[in-house]
Amino acid sequence: MRLSTQVKPISYVKANAAQIIDELADGGEPVVVTQNGEAKAVMMSVHEYERTKETLALLQILALAERNIEQGRTRPAREVLEELRAKYARRPAA
Repeated sequence: MRLSTQVKPISYVKANAAQIIDELADGGEPVVVTQNGEAKAVMMSVHEYERTKETLALLQILALAERNIEQGRTRPAREVLEELRAKYARRPAA
């Protein structure tokens, strides 16, 4: 994704908001909005925003897992699986 091709001044965005939103909804690339020549915001479709948030959440989980490993906060998988089996074996059948 090359944001440099989708840079628009705020005056353009104001005059063409409906068209930009339609393009974003149809899978268009995010738009960088500038004000006084400086990038101030990024417009993207709701779908793309949700995907970005989900990706960020997964990356944060991975980073947390790496920190836990580095700090020795781990347990053998076999031990955890045995605990889970025992826990669910005690539950009454639904």
